[in-house]
Amino acid sequence: MSEAQAKPNHPYHLVDPSPWPLIGAFAAGTLAVGLVLYMHDVTPWLVPIGFALVLLTMAGWWRQVVMEATYQGHHTPVVQIGLRYGMLLFIASEVMFFAAFFWAYFDASLFPDEARQVGRIAATGGVWPPEGIHTFDPFDLPFLNTMILLLSGCTVTWAHHALREGDRKGMLQGLAITVFLGLLFTSLQAYEYSHAAFGFTDGIYASTFFMATGFHGFHVIVGTIFLAVCLYRAYLGHFKPEHHFGFEAAAWYWHFVDVVWLFLFVCIYWAGAGTPAAH
Repeated sequence: MSEAQAKPNHPYHLVDPSPWPLIGAFAAGTLAVGLVLYMHDVTPWLVPIGFALVLLTMAGWWRQVVMEATYQGHHTPVVQIGLRYGMLLFIASEVMFFAAFFWAYFDASLFPDEARQVGRIAATGGVWPPEGIHTFDPFDLPFLNTMILLLSGCTVTWAHHALREGDRKGMLQGLAITVFLGLLFTSLQAYEYSHAAFGFTDGIYASTFFMATGFHGFHVIVGTIFLAVCLYRAYLGHFKPEHHFGFEAAAWYWHFVDVVWLFLFVCIYWAGAGTPAAH
């Protein structure tokens, strides 16, 4: 192969043929069919197989992307701009998820006695929180978790600043602390759920509460894994002060998770608080 063929005269990355899109489609189909069969009590065994195939696809495909960025030099400044646009659009799509959950919560909480909503008064008793619901004390575990997430936003920013300044030790310390705080937040939220005075099926308050806070908790888990992978990559020396979009994307995602939690704390835990659950 000639040098002209090996090095294109444009800054864009034309990816080589890859098996991962086909494998990913098969994995997603297997998982979807497995979930349908599981919900109809046919067989539970297809779900773990599909889930394992999805994880394999994620690991293999992202490993290929890391190779292209780190060792093959395909992520030029122009390609990085496209990656930034993609990450921003992904976060925007996540905002729409939470907008739907907040919409459901506000519709029920602001109009608990809306007679035109079929069954609304029967479900809420005309008040919010509904009769018989004992909410969490917002300044107990929820406030502690708020402080933990805000601190984690500071530590991930510290790690990012250290990376830009070429301080490898500071970057690793900041990332390690952030991952620890993410795990701590998830552990405390699991403890909180285990002591809730209501269950997921206990009416409209429980459904909107667990969907909003639980979906956010899922995002915290994803963000923690994202940052843990970045910590491992940072240890391997993949990130450079001028080339570290993988870490930058993780930091953006983590700050998004922080901001959503602030809205959850203010709107659901604090403004929507009723009688705190007895301890």
